[in-house]
Amino acid sequence: MMASILSRVLRSHSILSSSSSSSSLSFNPTLLARAFFSSAANTPIKATLFPGDGIGPEIAESVKQVFREADVSIDWEEHYVGKEIDPRTQSFLTWESLESVRRNRVGLKGPMATPIGKGHRSLNLTLRKELNLYANVRPCYSLPGYKTRYDDVDLITIRENTEGEYSGLEHQVVRGVVESLKIITRQASLRVAEYAFHHAKAQGRQRVSAIHKANIMQKTDGLFLKCCREVAEKYPEIQYEEVVIDNCCMMLVKNPSLFDVLVMPNLYGDIISDLCAGLIGGLGLTPSCNIGEGGIALAEAVHGSAPDIAGKNMANPTALLLSSVMMLRHLELYDKADKIQNAIITTIAEGKFRTVDLGGTASTSDFTKAVCDHL
Repeated sequence: MMASILSRVLRSHSILSSSSSSSSLSFNPTLLARAFFSSAANTPIKATLFPGDGIGPEIAESVKQVFREADVSIDWEEHYVGKEIDPRTQSFLTWESLESVRRNRVGLKGPMATPIGKGHRSLNLTLRKELNLYANVRPCYSLPGYKTRYDDVDLITIRENTEGEYSGLEHQVVRGVVESLKIITRQASLRVAEYAFHHAKAQGRQRVSAIHKANIMQKTDGLFLKCCREVAEKYPEIQYEEVVIDNCCMMLVKNPSLFDVLVMPNLYGDIISDLCAGLIGGLGLTPSCNIGEGGIALAEAVHGSAPDIAGKNMANPTALLLSSVMMLRHLELYDKADKIQNAIITTIAEGKFRTVDLGGTASTSDFTKAVCDHL
């Protein structure tokens, strides 16, 4: 049973492999040529690393340790969150760090904390806007040997990443009344829908579900659905359906196997992707990767920075490790990606070195060492 599930995971979640090599939305000949050349010549591939805040540096160190043990030839360009706002980005992210991602076209990001209600531009929003990371791809699948309420979760959420309620357009109308604008454009909706259908086809998926609230927001979500329908006509081999978001939440909790690939606007994607993470054990087990035009890919751990356990050697590095696997597949380093993912899944399945959030007592370093031992 475990072997069959593991085989399914490895087959179904080569998230950026075939889609990165055949889609005009994410295909970058220079990037792929560099990946092949660097692998052959053993020349390190440059990638940007944002260790992040809180537990970020600890779990980023786990990734670097596993990569060294697996002989992955990556030359990390590390960038940390600044202590003062950079006027060029209007956030604590420096312009130089953004230029690093643009130059390398691939990166890995740990958790970043933005002070709530302090008037600072969100660090994650800055990255998405400045780098035009239009799609967040988050595979969600049951891990062999780790028991949750569901044993058969195997779906992918694809979230439009640049607009919607997260456009950052808010103002006070009069005292005591504020307004937040939801922006939906044809260009962004077509772009994420095209990626979702192409990705579904590349991964051998059968169905794409567009999640919406067009019964209430008829103009905005109506435009999003119109774009999804337009793209769906080009993929007759893939089933297409539309599901209202509140009904989608209920269906996911009752029977997650009803869904395959879900595509949705920004806010809905934020909610649904976290709900799906809860089905398999939490954000600490969930990988994620942001896709941008021109072949940029920024993989990330989507959990919080957990400042309460920072520096205590208690953090679970699984999410960032699995996200780094997605990054390796984007670089077409499939053997390395499979090797590391196998080691992570085996470590969790054995149950000897689980961190506190997974019901164990292992430290971050214990878990990392166990993964390295399984390589």
